Amino acid sequence: MNVLARDPKQRTAMMLAAIALAMVGLGFASVPLYRLFCQATGLNGTTQRGLRAPGAVTGRTMTIRFDANHAPGIPWSFKPEEETQGVTIGEREQAIFIAHNNGSRPVTGTATFNVTPVQAGKYFTKIQCFCFTQQTLAPGETARMPVIYYVDPKILDDPDANDVSEITLSYTFYPVADQPKAG
Repeated sequence: MNVLARDPKQRTAMMLAAIALAMVGLGFASVPLYRLFCQATGLNGTTQRGLRAPGAVTGRTMTIRFDANHAPGIPWSFKPEEETQGVTIGEREQAIFIAHNNGSRPVTGTATFNVTPVQAGKYFTKIQCFCFTQQTLAPGETARMPVIYYVDPKILDDPDANDVSEITLSYTFYPVADQPKAG
């Protein structure tokens, strides 16, 4: 008979330690699991990734509005080249965002994004996006950052989203944590 079976206090302590370790593990796993869930369902305006547009749906258009922000810790100006685009559903489109490093050091940033209304997220598909990788700008450097996308025609068949006439794609740039403070 082992020691744990005889001492209820030790057994309880070991069970509590195991529960605590499991909770920590779930805490670390929750972010990637939540991201996968959002990508699969479009929850909270999470967009999809695709390889090519399915083709235009003649006569079916909508407006795409672009929003650009940056966190206080990144010395960039960041804006869309055009604030809105009229697009044909199912057709490949491109938007350009412009970022400029106003600081005195190179700064690496990463962009987060979302789509509103949230029910449109699963139908907004990006083929190429600057948000898929980190971006580094030298002091004074300006970069034109493309987003190639389409609105999936399946949006027309979804009773919760088929009346959407305008989608807003919003980006926020944050500094990458492993770099010296930008000035």
